[in-house]
Amino acid sequence: MSDMTEDTDRLGALRRWALILVPYLWLLGLFLVPFIIVLKISVSDIALAIPPYAPTLDLSQGWQGLRDFLGKLDFENYIFLTQDDLYWKAYLSSLRIAVVATVLTLLVGFPVAHAMARAPEEWRPTLMMLVILPFWTSFLIRVYAWIGILSGEGYLNQFLMALGVIDSPLTILNTPVAVYIGIVYTYLPFMILPIYATLEKMDDSLIEAAEDLGCTRLQSFWLVTLPLARPGIIAGCFLVFIPTLGEFVIPSLLGGSNTLMVGKVLWDEFFQNRDWPVASAVAVILLLLIILPVVLFQRNQERQGEAGK
Repeated sequence: MSDMTEDTDRLGALRRWALILVPYLWLLGLFLVPFIIVLKISVSDIALAIPPYAPTLDLSQGWQGLRDFLGKLDFENYIFLTQDDLYWKAYLSSLRIAVVATVLTLLVGFPVAHAMARAPEEWRPTLMMLVILPFWTSFLIRVYAWIGILSGEGYLNQFLMALGVIDSPLTILNTPVAVYIGIVYTYLPFMILPIYATLEKMDDSLIEAAEDLGCTRLQSFWLVTLPLARPGIIAGCFLVFIPTLGEFVIPSLLGGSNTLMVGKVLWDEFFQNRDWPVASAVAVILLLLIILPVVLFQRNQERQGEAGK
């Protein structure tokens, strides 16, 4: 009997280890190993070769080859990033655009999520489907569609001129306004869904109790609804801010050459300048900037899980 118990305990321990091992292997293969490769390239030097950087590690030379390889690595690329205004301006511009776009997405997404949560229960799945529906279309096609809408002869200008609101076409495409429109449209579901999931669980009797105690609708919203929706708001803001910080497609297609973001700088360094070491250094610093909001998001999720127990 004791042998059967020991075998059961061992089998349970193996299953637990297997469950734990899978996500760690996933992180190792798809995050840690690529990050180490990019980090190594960032401390290399540009070279007219394939690959376009040096040095490369030759394992056939053993420990001596490894020592020579490590001795040739340096941090000159990181020093270069501090000396060129382009890069720190790109980081600041990306941070500014990400923060403003996150706030705009929140201002648009919160009323939509609140309306969905207060809608009749039989309508909620349909409204949820309408929010998710854009994901059924290619991201690139959706961004390209905005070019036809925002261009000088696009549908938006034609509509406004037909109504007599404007006399000449507005210049929206290839401006920061177009970038904000594209980001808000693209990442709006990431803001709506966490807020809706939080508000949908809220007890309506709390609002009624607040109003019975003398609160107006605005006061009950500020004192009851908004605090209860805070976990969803925080989650939605992180889900929008983190990918927006490194966005490349939207500023390239809608913002033109006037919009400076780190994603565009990375593309130019990798594929136009062919300077992989500098591009890798830019990518490493961008990753370090993203780690902080990711850690904060993870801690927020853990607090929500503990509060729900």
